[in-house]
Amino acid sequence: MDDALASGLDAHGTVLYIEDQDLNFLLVEAQLAATLPGVQLIRASTGAEGVARVRAERPDLVLLDMHLPDLGGLEVVRALTLEISEGLKVALLTADHLSMDILKAMSLGAYEYWVKPISASQLEKGVRRGLAAAATDPRHRPPVANHGNGSKARPM
Repeated sequence: MDDALASGLDAHGTVLYIEDQDLNFLLVEAQLAATLPGVQLIRASTGAEGVARVRAERPDLVLLDMHLPDLGGLEVVRALTLEISEGLKVALLTADHLSMDILKAMSLGAYEYWVKPISASQLEKGVRRGLAAAATDPRHRPPVANHGNGSKARPM
């Protein structure tokens, strides 16, 4: 979906950010709160936690750091192959401009990749695109409702 179409939509949904660095998470959290208040941001600090949260909560979009302490981003994408085939959108966030891991992750179904540092405008447009693509994908399963299970955004 292009930026012009996505920008006209009222963005809402659940975004899981798999990121081990507190500062990176807090920056994204602040940017999304300021520009996309209808988006609920949740966090996983490791790849294993991220895979578990995807399976338990079924977010609309995953933002995935490629360098995590336990699993690399490529391993996380491999672990989420079924969910990606069911319409999950995964955007890779990386300081690498183009690496073999990014190419492999894209070939396994990752939706997009964004190079860090990412501007507030690029982040907003990318999240809008991802949420719009998820909303219009007939394979996508909506997120599990939060019933006080601790899925709200929280700094680690």
